[in-house]
Amino acid sequence: MPGERDWFDEVAFPALLRAARRTYGSAVREALADAGCDDVPRNGSYVLAAIARAGAPLSQIIQELGVSKQAAGQLVDTLVARGYLDRAADPADRRRLTITLTPRGRAAAEVIRAAVGQVDDDLARRVGPEYVAHARATLAALIDAGHDTEGPGP
Repeated sequence: MPGERDWFDEVAFPALLRAARRTYGSAVREALADAGCDDVPRNGSYVLAAIARAGAPLSQIIQELGVSKQAAGQLVDTLVARGYLDRAADPADRRRLTITLTPRGRAAAEVIRAAVGQVDDDLARRVGPEYVAHARATLAALIDAGHDTEGPGP
């Protein structure tokens, strides 16, 4: 009806972003548990997906996570210990380490990708692809605005 507001008009944008993130997080955690990967730690799915998606350097992933180097190191240690990542000396520079996905890590990354895809598909069915495209553009503008004040990010 004209003049009526939707429930989300009264919610602060950061709260909407947080709740939307929970939708993806819940779907990913459930899918990983169903696949026998219920031991992926917090932020682990982001690391696995980022490495699988673009082979992103670990330093970039750590920066995007916004965690300390110590916390990132502990996360990587946990993912190595649980069989999701391999850590080896870089053959070109023995002082550097390379981080790669193990077969278990690749399988978990595929589960993550599929779970995100299912949420994306459901969202497109609910609001239509045009609105999803607008939401992506809006979020990209918000990220760019943050770069103006915080420096580069994802």
